[in-house]
Amino acid sequence: MEELMIGANMAIVFGVIYKVFELFVCRRERMMLIEKMGDKLPSETFKNGIMYRPSSFSFSGLRIGCLLLGLGAGLLTGYFLVCVTQQSYFSGNEGWAVNEAVSIIYGACVLLGGGLGLVISYLIEKEQWKKNK
Repeated sequence: MEELMIGANMAIVFGVIYKVFELFVCRRERMMLIEKMGDKLPSETFKNGIMYRPSSFSFSGLRIGCLLLGLGAGLLTGYFLVCVTQQSYFSGNEGWAVNEAVSIIYGACVLLGGGLGLVISYLIEKEQWKKNK
């Protein structure tokens, strides 16, 4: 088993190193292709808005905030569900089945809350993009 882990770790390390080098090489090739194509295209093509314009603001803070808010709401919902459905969990004489049920409730509520937070973030971003256009 130990020999298998050594081989797997080496494969992961060399795979990551290979992908990093491939990323830089492919980026250089793409830049060369863009430069070659830019010389052949007429200048009227770029007047219509084909060139990339970075946006003036980013939604990363909104995404992270909504995700954390959803995770917190999910944990709180999970706690209330455990309080309502598993009273023996807090009395100290719980069994294996109760512990499993509690972990499933917490996990499901956290995932649902995080997903709901990201969906809300998407809807807010979509409204902002509509407003800006």
